Amino acid sequence: MAKKNKPFIPSTDEDLKPKPPPKLAPRGIRTFTVCRQSDETGVSGEGVVVEGAVLASGHCIVHWLYPPPRGGIAIFDSIDDFLKVHVKPHPTNKTIITFEDGEQQAH
Repeated sequence: MAKKNKPFIPSTDEDLKPKPPPKLAPRGIRTFTVCRQSDETGVSGEGVVVEGAVLASGHCIVHWLYPPPRGGIAIFDSIDDFLKVHVKPHPTNKTIITFEDGEQQAH
């Protein structure tokens, strides 16, 4: 006679929480906006010009809000790489990066 398997009955609330498989990359996304107080090149304009996300892997995905109606998407190895190309070369833009938790970086 075959033995029936008993169902797993969680012993704590912790057992019920979803857990990532151990061999996957880290999870988590931190969103931000890029606001230019000035636009020295005249290309993307002033105000919020980018919405972006930093993945747990460190990769940075940016969505340029210009040109309408769709804008453009770019992927960088890190937010520092994005800043090196699009923010730091233009200090007169007085760019403000604002993260979802309220942290701000002025450049």
